[in-house]
Amino acid sequence: MPADLAVIGLGHLGLPLAQAAVTAGIDTVGYDPDPRPYTELRAGRSPVEGALTASEVRRMLSGGFRPTTDAAELGRVRTAVICSPTPLGPDRAVDLTALGDAARALASRLRPHTTVLLESAVPPGTTETFLRPLLEEGSGLVAGRDFHLACSPGRLDPGNRTRTLANTPKVIGGLTPACTESAAAFYGRLTDKVVRARGPREAEMTKVLETNFRHVNIALVNEMAVLCHDLGVDFWDVIRCAETKPFGFQPFRPGPGVGGHGVPVDPGGPPHGGRTSGPPLRMVSLAQEINDRMPRYVIQRCATLLNEHGKSVRGARVLLLGVTYKPDTADQEAAPAREIATRLMDMGAQIGYHDPHVLDWRVRERPVPRADSLYEAAAAADLTVLLQQHRTYDLQGLAVKAQLLLDTRGATPAGAAHRL
Repeated sequence: MPADLAVIGLGHLGLPLAQAAVTAGIDTVGYDPDPRPYTELRAGRSPVEGALTASEVRRMLSGGFRPTTDAAELGRVRTAVICSPTPLGPDRAVDLTALGDAARALASRLRPHTTVLLESAVPPGTTETFLRPLLEEGSGLVAGRDFHLACSPGRLDPGNRTRTLANTPKVIGGLTPACTESAAAFYGRLTDKVVRARGPREAEMTKVLETNFRHVNIALVNEMAVLCHDLGVDFWDVIRCAETKPFGFQPFRPGPGVGGHGVPVDPGGPPHGGRTSGPPLRMVSLAQEINDRMPRYVIQRCATLLNEHGKSVRGARVLLLGVTYKPDTADQEAAPAREIATRLMDMGAQIGYHDPHVLDWRVRERPVPRADSLYEAAAAADLTVLLQQHRTYDLQGLAVKAQLLLDTRGATPAGAAHRL
């Protein structure tokens, strides 16, 4: 059956897009070569932790959404949006394998006048030098003449129920002005505001700037948090005071590490396809180095606190609170909790965890004991470490019950716990 839209890649980008399209009355098919998303969605469950609730999945299905693993469905749509994952590889270069597979699956079925949009986070130049050749070679069509091609990087905040696709402006950069307008016409059905970039590279670089802005500023406050602790300065109070400045300052807060789907990208790094490398972004590399050190710093603080109370890490009962990468969601993408748990285990600690959104948590493929009663577990643990401040946590009560509490988020009342 033909559809107006194909969403390729049913992950943290594709699922919310498909949901918004179905809600807007767009006949939508969701393609993913991995059978798991298809199986989970057909069973009424979200294949991505924290992306959609079961009721939202059911509404999508009842609204006509059709998940599939059959690439033949891609040849029957007017618009195709590629939302394939583009993680960092071992060399910290963006891995375009899934994007390439999606492009080839679409190319062999691409019809004239189709609009192809790229939402995956990619280095500047990817749309023109990587995606375009694959589409043209596989279809025999010419981008900008026979079909429209544009980049509109995803910029949703997973788990945020206030900022949705409808009220988050979409940046669009087309290969030609006609490509941009075709993309704008599609996204205009889903969002209140469309922002036209000069071209695909400007749209791609917008995502790079947004992601690197976050990482660099978090690195700054992480480094200052370490310094202020050494100097005996309450850095959380410093932030409270600084954020009263009505101009020239935006508050960021330190933490145990940086998680999430948006990874820092150095567009001057290793080239791909026909793209040439440029000068490296030294600040981005340094920010990544600083943020990568934070889980180890948390371990250092844990060991110090235990020692100060006459205990060793080896044999200590340590309770980790909140193992997701952001509050009030089940999404664990790149959350620092796993590395912290691994390092504590290596030092001989007995690890347990509590998270209202994660019922089963594994480290090194082994299940970590989950606390049923938060207060009882905190009272029994030698050290409780708050890694994520979920809304359901009563931090005042927790500070009273816990033998020793390390707050890596600055969420507890002043003086109630040891802060990062």
